[in-house]
Amino acid sequence: MNNEDRYERPEGDPQEAGEYVPPAFRHRHQPAHGSAPPGEPLFDMSRFQFEKLLGGRVFAWIGGFAVLLGVIFFMRSAVDSSWFTEEIRTVMAALGSFLLLLVGVWLHERRGHIEFGRIATATAIAGLYATAVVSTQTYELFSPVFGLEAAALIGVIGVLIAVRWSSMLVAGMGVLGALAAPLLVGAGTDGGSIAFVAVALAASVGVLLWQRWGWLALGAFAVSAPQLLAWVFQSEGSESTLLILAVLAGFWVLYVAAAFGYELRSRSKGALAAASWFLLLSSSALIVGAGYWVLDQTGDQIGLHAWIFGFAGAHLLLGGIAVRFGVHREIGSLLIGGGIGLASFGAANALDGPTLVAAWSAAAAALAYLATRADATPSPALSNAERLLFTAGAFLGLAILHVLAVEAPPTSIANGVEDLGSSLVAIASCAVAALAFHRFGRQVEPYAATVAGFISAAAFVYLGSVLIIDVIGADDSGDAREIGQAWLSAFWAATGLGAVVWGMVRRSVNVRLGGLALLLVVIGKVWTYDLAELEELARALSFVALGLLLLAGAFAYQRFMPGEGEEEEAEEVEAGEPQASL
Repeated sequence: MNNEDRYERPEGDPQEAGEYVPPAFRHRHQPAHGSAPPGEPLFDMSRFQFEKLLGGRVFAWIGGFAVLLGVIFFMRSAVDSSWFTEEIRTVMAALGSFLLLLVGVWLHERRGHIEFGRIATATAIAGLYATAVVSTQTYELFSPVFGLEAAALIGVIGVLIAVRWSSMLVAGMGVLGALAAPLLVGAGTDGGSIAFVAVALAASVGVLLWQRWGWLALGAFAVSAPQLLAWVFQSEGSESTLLILAVLAGFWVLYVAAAFGYELRSRSKGALAAASWFLLLSSSALIVGAGYWVLDQTGDQIGLHAWIFGFAGAHLLLGGIAVRFGVHREIGSLLIGGGIGLASFGAANALDGPTLVAAWSAAAAALAYLATRADATPSPALSNAERLLFTAGAFLGLAILHVLAVEAPPTSIANGVEDLGSSLVAIASCAVAALAFHRFGRQVEPYAATVAGFISAAAFVYLGSVLIIDVIGADDSGDAREIGQAWLSAFWAATGLGAVVWGMVRRSVNVRLGGLALLLVVIGKVWTYDLAELEELARALSFVALGLLLLAGAFAYQRFMPGEGEEEEAEEVEAGEPQASL
């Protein structure tokens, strides 16, 4: 028998009533009177941990940065006051940085002061780079070639130490400093410098893949890309076009290897790392854009098309490999989406007319499908699925604008078109692409998919309208015939009525609303344009056709309109379809 069986609490528990109860008599599962319920701590860190962080790491960082600035200020004062000769200043800076490097290694390896040792080593590497820059750029004691070699040696030392210690800080100083060496020592952007950058970039990619440091890829891209562009602009006209394109392709291979290899090594099941997708997109835009500019300067259109479509094929191939071998489904979708985007850009550059519209429409449909295969985790910056769907919408918008501007402008429903076959192919391509967007987009963004559904329906109606006007509503000389407008009004009214009836049968509110909207449009057309512009016979046909169809629609509403309860149930089923398809 326990204490609770022997001593029953009175019905009026003072602790539950909010009265003061001595700590010894309080229930253990309840907090003290007046205290807040336990919750998540604002900082999941004890006082001891905070003190250790502030005193052991933050102070070490500030101290290392202060030492580096102090050395720079000392060298500046020495220069201004002419205390020592340039050679002595260089030797002092080099020896001081090297001694600090030895101290950092000794503290890390022998004394166990890991954080201070790493910061001291990183500060020393930065000091050595600064010494190389001053000795070659300011004092001109050595040639830029010698400064480049010294920077390469410093970078190798930094990489070796960083790999041994698995230190991102030391790696950042060593690798990124080596990549920036041609700029730091004033070696320019000639062929030797860009070759040095390529070797340093390959080394940084190797370190990235070995240690799985995703951030290093972004740093390497940020440092190497401007130097590559400077070399391309400087070499255009003086170097072989084939050589420039080969260098660009080589750098793209290194960038893609960094992103693709990182995902292959990490095998993450979560969302695609920001460093990976940013590197893939940025490097592709940079390399393809630079190659486009070079080939455009030479006027080689065949080579220009081959360059764009070649990169599109490379993206599609890599994306297929990523999906096939399970590297990461998002990187596969991203590469395939990039390939489709490049192919569409190439089509815009090489094609024209309905072929271009068909290519853009196919890209929109393919991207909408890929959006269903990408990660849809909500994000303030849009999920990967939403980004692909947004890109699909952009291609669909381009296709529609091209149709309305070239193949079938809005005046086509009055005067017809110049080439009926081309116009019908272009409009049908947009309608099918919008329908595919509606079908696949429901799994990602239902509202956008609904809008695409209305666009698809409007495109099909527009297709029929253009066909009627061009065949019936215009003569051989291209002049408008009034009978065509009467047939057009009847077609719109019949289509609107059909949509209303179909929406009733399928319990679809959106289809019925679309039909009603089209009926309102045709009512406005008949009572304004047809009444004022058409002759007696055509006007009579328009009104009779509209009246009969509206009567049929009213009868359908009274006879087949679903009840309110059935309507709500159908809406719930329709809203649940995208989730079920997942």
